[in-house]
Amino acid sequence: MARHIGIVGVSPEGAALCFRQIARHAALALDPHLQPTISVYNLPFSDYLDAIRRDDWRAVGSLLRDSAIKLADAGAEFCFSPDNAVQHAVQLAEVGCPIPWLKMTDAVGEAIAKDGRKTVGVIGTKVVTCGSVYQTDLGIRGIKLVRPDDADTDRLESIIFDELVYGSILEQSRKDLLGIVSRLADRGCEGVILGCSEAPIAITRGESPLPLYNAAEIMAEQAVRHARDAAKA
Repeated sequence: MARHIGIVGVSPEGAALCFRQIARHAALALDPHLQPTISVYNLPFSDYLDAIRRDDWRAVGSLLRDSAIKLADAGAEFCFSPDNAVQHAVQLAEVGCPIPWLKMTDAVGEAIAKDGRKTVGVIGTKVVTCGSVYQTDLGIRGIKLVRPDDADTDRLESIIFDELVYGSILEQSRKDLLGIVSRLADRGCEGVILGCSEAPIAITRGESPLPLYNAAEIMAEQAVRHARDAAKA
């Protein structure tokens, strides 16, 4: 049977969406009797936010590792976090961790490169859009990353922390988000990374002016493949 997948939750809403994404991909890719076991462990979201706001990435790494240890105790054989903002700390979380981590930024870079995109935008919190979460994995593949301008970055921060992390979106906020993606298209982007695990609440492929690379969903699909292939080994 397929192996046991561990989800290290950060934003509860994002973790819940990822659980559903894994279940959907598993249902499409695997025989009903070969479905993976899925476990989620989610420490308080506020613990992560406090550490990130202090710029204390060692603390973020410790939180991630603590969650991974709990997942390992529950039987998970590998893990990942669908939260984009904490990807900086995954390397720290791997130290002394009893199970391996899958790397979301690498999976996203691979998906974009496979489609032949050379310039992509990114939407997410300031940690994601203004930091280097995706820079290395895209740069080594020759892909240029374009961040929203300052005003759009501030608006994204507001939409994510005031609405999306609570599982809601106002109609005006949805329009504003689509406008941000449109402006990235005007700047030459050939696609956009949804660098926010809750973004599917607000934007879909059908309404987006650019192809979407939903980081959490890409990672969910990779986790299912990894579980299936490991079970065959």
